[in-house]
Amino acid sequence: MTTTMPYATLPGTDLSVSRVSLGCNNFGGRLDADGARGVVDAALGNGINFFDTADAYGQGASEELLGLALAGRRDQAVVATKFGLPMGENDRGSSPAYVRRACEASLRRLRTDHIDLYYQHAADPEVPIEDTLGALDELVQAGKVRHIAVSNSSAQQIAEAVHTAQDRDLPRFVAAQLEWNLLEREVENSLVPACEKQAMAVIPFYPLAAGMLTGKYRKGQPFPPGSRFDKVEYFAATATDEALSKVENLLELARKLDRPLSELALAWLDSRPQIASVLVGSSSPAQVEQNLTHLQRPLDVDEVALVDEFLAGH
Repeated sequence: MTTTMPYATLPGTDLSVSRVSLGCNNFGGRLDADGARGVVDAALGNGINFFDTADAYGQGASEELLGLALAGRRDQAVVATKFGLPMGENDRGSSPAYVRRACEASLRRLRTDHIDLYYQHAADPEVPIEDTLGALDELVQAGKVRHIAVSNSSAQQIAEAVHTAQDRDLPRFVAAQLEWNLLEREVENSLVPACEKQAMAVIPFYPLAAGMLTGKYRKGQPFPPGSRFDKVEYFAATATDEALSKVENLLELARKLDRPLSELALAWLDSRPQIASVLVGSSSPAQVEQNLTHLQRPLDVDEVALVDEFLAGH
């Protein structure tokens, strides 16, 4: 497949990122070192330069395999990772001491001297945000982190962080990672507008609702044996009758637009002006290419209006 990859510059930075980014949470779990390298090769070969991982994915394994796969070509990649979720009994959170320790550990695993975008994986109610931003400022000043971002935060927490950064002359979050797709749209009420107000890029994860928006899971039918929803209760619990009924309606809409549902889901997100890059996980080179087909057929104005009208009525 020949794809012309568009790029976006994250606000307030010089980071030019591909409009589709590669989620690496499969690395170290569903994918071993060879599998991860194959997926990274396919991503780079198709113009994807934005790679997203976290220390908590596979307890460090995802970072390690991404670092191995990018060895010798780190300069071709914009690497994002995260800190804060549990890595051990006393290794978690956003205290300054832990932020510094977590960053050093991620740099080692990623085999790099800097992280392009460093996320606070979740807000820490036990640590004042100014303390966390102060530690991140130290890392930025040392050249170990280029820019900072936030994930799984509320609109109020984002506003507090931005105002604190302004008041104390500390680095500000330039992007927010959040769950947003055709089934999960609650973020449109407050979180997305908060990001717009603060001039922060939006990077949605689970754009295919962990697989529900592929049409693989159907109402009234058992989950395919060995599938994510068959094996993991967390995902199975999201496949409610209401959600699967919405999927059936969306499948009909996709047929009217002559598109696979997964392509429609990604194209719709790509049409949202607030989004800098859509974060998609892939478990094979073929899946990498499949997740780029919407770039060849972006939704036109009439199609966007049709999808939005459909969503408003459902």
